[in-house]
Amino acid sequence: MSLSGKVALVTGAGGGLGRDIALAYARAGAKVAICDVNDEGGGQTLGLIEEAGAEALYRHCDVTVPEDHQAFVAAVQVRFGALDIACNNAGIGAPPAGIAEYDPALWRKVIDVDLSGVFYGLRAQIKAMLPRGRGAIVNISSIMGEVAYSGSPAYTAAKHGVIGLTKSAALDYGTKGIRVNAVLPGVIATAMTEAALTPDLRKVFEDLHPIGRMAKPEEVSALVLWLSSDAASFCSGGSYPVDGGYLAR
Repeated sequence: MSLSGKVALVTGAGGGLGRDIALAYARAGAKVAICDVNDEGGGQTLGLIEEAGAEALYRHCDVTVPEDHQAFVAAVQVRFGALDIACNNAGIGAPPAGIAEYDPALWRKVIDVDLSGVFYGLRAQIKAMLPRGRGAIVNISSIMGEVAYSGSPAYTAAKHGVIGLTKSAALDYGTKGIRVNAVLPGVIATAMTEAALTPDLRKVFEDLHPIGRMAKPEEVSALVLWLSSDAASFCSGGSYPVDGGYLAR
């Protein structure tokens, strides 16, 4: 799964899964461009990529702003001359509430980041890939892209929408050499997750997965890396769970 000579970008790479994906790309030999609204975290990820021996670029990007995506992709092209791979990872959660009680402002915020942010990313990335006649894009959805969780209407709707966008993009651009797939992680044991969970809540989340634990970031990144590589050359429009058996329940 070598990415030697390839240029990859990752949104929301200031920490957590996005950071791990960026590092996986770097270790596979790619030049890596990352963006986030968290400039401190983005700078830390940039340093880690460079420590791994890869060329890297960081740019501040609000994924809810189409022009930010366009500027980010343009910066990648100026710095590295091309764009081969993109991973639309940026996303947020929200406090639980039923639909009748859900704040419309919170609904708009989650949809803007988790769904519209992926659309804006795809739009800019595909435009950059079309002249070259090739490209691989991986969108990070969730197990909530196929099922639902009580009190999470916006996140569930957004992640379902990411799968729909993935299928649409795969149909529209498959003959143009661009593959688009979605990855559906279960609950991931990132530093942020660990800090937020009480022992009892951690046990609840672990028990939701038949394997009996949460995912490690590198277990998700490994699938993202494979889908981004030429090893997955006949994979497009698919939705791939990394969920410890969650969706098999």
